[in-house]
Amino acid sequence: MSPPDQAAQLAALYWDGRITRTLRDRENHVFEMAVPTGRAALRLHRAGYQSAAAIGSELWWCGALAKAGLPVAYALPARDGALLVPLADGRHASATCWINGDALGEAAEPFARPLREVLDLYHSLGQLLARVHTVTDTLTMPQDFTRPRWDRDGLVGEAPFWGRFWDHPAATPDQRASLIRARDMLRERLSSTETGLIHADVLRENVLVAGQSVALIDFDDSGFGFRLYDLGTALVQTFRHPEQAQLREALMAGYGTTDTAMVETFTLARSLASVGWVMPRLRPEDPIHQSHLARALTLAETLRD
Repeated sequence: MSPPDQAAQLAALYWDGRITRTLRDRENHVFEMAVPTGRAALRLHRAGYQSAAAIGSELWWCGALAKAGLPVAYALPARDGALLVPLADGRHASATCWINGDALGEAAEPFARPLREVLDLYHSLGQLLARVHTVTDTLTMPQDFTRPRWDRDGLVGEAPFWGRFWDHPAATPDQRASLIRARDMLRERLSSTETGLIHADVLRENVLVAGQSVALIDFDDSGFGFRLYDLGTALVQTFRHPEQAQLREALMAGYGTTDTAMVETFTLARSLASVGWVMPRLRPEDPIHQSHLARALTLAETLRD
């Protein structure tokens, strides 16, 4: 048994649980867990990424959204009532309710559903994001609520939350110059659009589909930022899709915006942030470095035209 699995089995005991399979190993280790009431998702939070206070704030927000009737994964208390459990290795563990459904899709893979169905799901996703934002604006946050910032500084400041993407070591001098131009262009554009608490990682694998309904999971990257950035994150994986424009229109119609220019701007913003994300996380030879660079540079060139 690998160390993450051993740690997960021990952590599961806090919920009287038992690990049944590994679900994901990205920012966090995520496992399916059998608990007395059925199934749950156990997360071992990556050390050094989010503080205990920030994780606790995420869990509070998801709980508030769930109480308002939104389909999101909410935290399950451990035996002692805690939502967040410190582990011996310095990490923290949390568990969320199980949400039935299959992922909307996977990065770089064709959709497994007919286009008409995918368009309907993107429309539903836009509606869900609008509800998340609207309900959030009615909440009174705890005084100690803290989350990262996906504002102008967090995306294209001198020290972006996911790193200085324009300093990617695999970028050529010309590519670095293009990344800097894209950064500076966004610094000019990101000034007056609506901000608030956002999911910030609406990738296909974080959208679960059951029938015609969609649900959101993995609020680990959530924070305070531009509301339309959520739409940008939902579209960044579709930029090479032959029906990308239709997908964007369906998402925007569901959300209730007609600001195509800003949605495209935030799609670029997410692609640039992803270039920064991979730098410390993937091996230098991983081909994702080049694919993320190519995507960001292509989107930047498209917006400049």
